[in-house]
Amino acid sequence: MSRVVTLGCCVAVTTSLSAQPIMEGDRSVPVEARNGMVVTSHYLATEEALKVLKAGGNAVDAAVTAAFALAVTQPRSGNIGGGGFMLVSSETKGEVKAIDYREKAPAAATRDMYLNDQGEVDQKLSRFSHKAAGVPGTVAGLALALEKYGTISLAEALAPAIKLAEEGFVVPPRFSEGIRDRAVLLGQFESSRKVFFKPDGTFYEPGDLFVQKDLAATLRRVAEQGVKGFYEGKTADLIVAEMQKGGGLITHEDLKNYQPEIREPVHGTYRGYDVYSMSPPSSGGTHVVQILNILEGYPLGESGLNSAKTIHLMAEAMKRAYADRSKYLGDTDFVDVPLKGLTSKAYAEELRASIDPARATPSVEIRPGNPSPYESNETTHFSIVDKYGNAVSNTYTINFSYGSHIVVDGAGFLLNNEMDDFSAKPGVPNAYGLIGGEANKIEPNKRMLSSMSPTIVMKDGKNFIVTGSPGGSRIITTTLQVLLNVIDHHLNIQAAVNAPRVHHQWLPDEIRIEQGISPDTIALLEGMGHTVEQKAAMGAIQSIMIGEEGVFYGGADPRRSTSSAQGY
Repeated sequence: MSRVVTLGCCVAVTTSLSAQPIMEGDRSVPVEARNGMVVTSHYLATEEALKVLKAGGNAVDAAVTAAFALAVTQPRSGNIGGGGFMLVSSETKGEVKAIDYREKAPAAATRDMYLNDQGEVDQKLSRFSHKAAGVPGTVAGLALALEKYGTISLAEALAPAIKLAEEGFVVPPRFSEGIRDRAVLLGQFESSRKVFFKPDGTFYEPGDLFVQKDLAATLRRVAEQGVKGFYEGKTADLIVAEMQKGGGLITHEDLKNYQPEIREPVHGTYRGYDVYSMSPPSSGGTHVVQILNILEGYPLGESGLNSAKTIHLMAEAMKRAYADRSKYLGDTDFVDVPLKGLTSKAYAEELRASIDPARATPSVEIRPGNPSPYESNETTHFSIVDKYGNAVSNTYTINFSYGSHIVVDGAGFLLNNEMDDFSAKPGVPNAYGLIGGEANKIEPNKRMLSSMSPTIVMKDGKNFIVTGSPGGSRIITTTLQVLLNVIDHHLNIQAAVNAPRVHHQWLPDEIRIEQGISPDTIALLEGMGHTVEQKAAMGAIQSIMIGEEGVFYGGADPRRSTSSAQGY
């Protein structure tokens, strides 16, 4: 029998039938399952990954399948032209590993490549040009994950994506709205117009079939030739030709030399739980752990979810972490990052002592600390668990929605604009308002700093929470709050995902809030000296919680209308 799972604006049926957007649903109750759970930002990807679990595949098999399906169904953020991070937890092996497939700067990149004649950052060059693209890592990273931890072939994982690209899928409202929002930027490039607009130049409307023949051919080359089908041969030729057309820097050598890395994740503890998250070149895991360490000294459960006192303490902890981010974080293959110091309980205690529990500290008075010793927004996240004790938390991106907005002509995928995540000019904010320093300066073959925070929480050696989010600089705080909502405030996973979010990133000196924080709370925060600004929704976190009885609870984020949690 089929089981109906509500998905916000749509209903998905967990059978072999295709999911169709039908009606508004109720997300108040998390989805339950006992054998496997998939939570992604698009119901078609969820559905394909669930089929893999039902056929006996493990969480990594399903994750790679989902990632390639998202590259087809959600091109604005799902990708093969970008990069990301994957955490893999195995209860049977007793280990958590991190796969770093972040993009790299081309070998021809230079420190001042985005500065104009006046020495100022040319934002069009760093964001909407061929020079904005780093060397993509997604295909190599997913292939490595499958080789090391999966059980199916790369061709099997790619098959659903190839079919979705070749035969097309029905356009949901979010897809159509996204193209309209970015029509001017996408329309500047002929290769992008050919993909994202109809032959007569009109928009794809909800209900239309969207077919991507060039992307299907690109994916088929990977299925037949492995990673060489992307980093060498015809696809590589198409990428380099696109670079030459627009003055980009990526060469055949850059592509051929790209390698993902298996790293140790950042590890911390919080109220008896083990927290694993992404290590540099992501700043995400480091600062999730750092903020948790600071907040561990406060009884947040007593002060209450989104009370003025709780938000004040969270904001003060966030400020101090983001100040440290501006100075210390970068690619550890190039710079020394004081990781042990930043994530130590002693350093958190030092920072906690600087927090006034009743008054905001102005950001101008906060400087990066001294965490010794050193040791030698459009993004897509999904979470998957299986019946074998494996969990995958994966976040990947092309940076902005639609990345650089440039499609590789003949290959059918968008180029990232991740080079903007470097500090084009140390001390000058990037597109997300984040300040960077020397540690994140542009260097050839270096990975740019990220905020992506795929996270797995364990209790007594068992997977407990699998989570992560898109959202640029807000990724860290979005991920943090889901953990706090479950551990401190005892919410179920769907309620933890749905709850209104807050964010502070040191500069600008403001608490950003979502709709849903009460006016009384805002007034109390302002009375403490905070500037409070209500802005658009933050993140789209896709989460799983595993109960003591072994039941999987999936929480899909209603902030993204196509989000889907399905299990069996």
